[in-house]
Amino acid sequence: MATVKAGNIKRGSYIRFRGKPMLVSKTEFSFPGKGSAFMKVVLKNITSGSTQSFTYKSNESIEELDISSIEMQFLYVDGSEIVFMNPRNYEQLSVAIDLLDGKENMLTAETKVYIQIFEDKPVGVNLPPKVKLKVTDAPEATAGNRSKAAKRNVTLETGLVVQAPLFIKTGDVLVVDTASGEYVSRGN
Repeated sequence: MATVKAGNIKRGSYIRFRGKPMLVSKTEFSFPGKGSAFMKVVLKNITSGSTQSFTYKSNESIEELDISSIEMQFLYVDGSEIVFMNPRNYEQLSVAIDLLDGKENMLTAETKVYIQIFEDKPVGVNLPPKVKLKVTDAPEATAGNRSKAAKRNVTLETGLVVQAPLFIKTGDVLVVDTASGEYVSRGN
């Protein structure tokens, strides 16, 4: 297990906090004019799912966990689990749907993701930054006086509903940001 200075902790890092494995979900570095610098972090327990905040002095040493990352391919949803396959050796791995934090509707057949493994158990899923999804329902647009660009709700092939411009039609392919769940552009 490697150690890292608290001032160098990044969002998405895995650390050991009071003997428990934690995911750093938010960081905020602060350097007041008087006193030493510090790092405020929000930690999520990867075994129980509970979150807590903590403040480290920037020069404290923290134990970083050895997390392996495996490229996997989405296969299907099976109740409360999502099944992925390793494209190299065809082994299948079931992951709790809770690890995707509500982003399971961004997965389509053969979407490649990276699954983080700690002590032979999946602890996280990294989606690609953007995914292409086909529009299945785009209601007719209504023109009117608007101060901003006109948008409407469209439904995508996975059931995800996003705000998209009026020119989007059923059958179009959209690029969606997986972090925010927002429309980015039309795909080809």
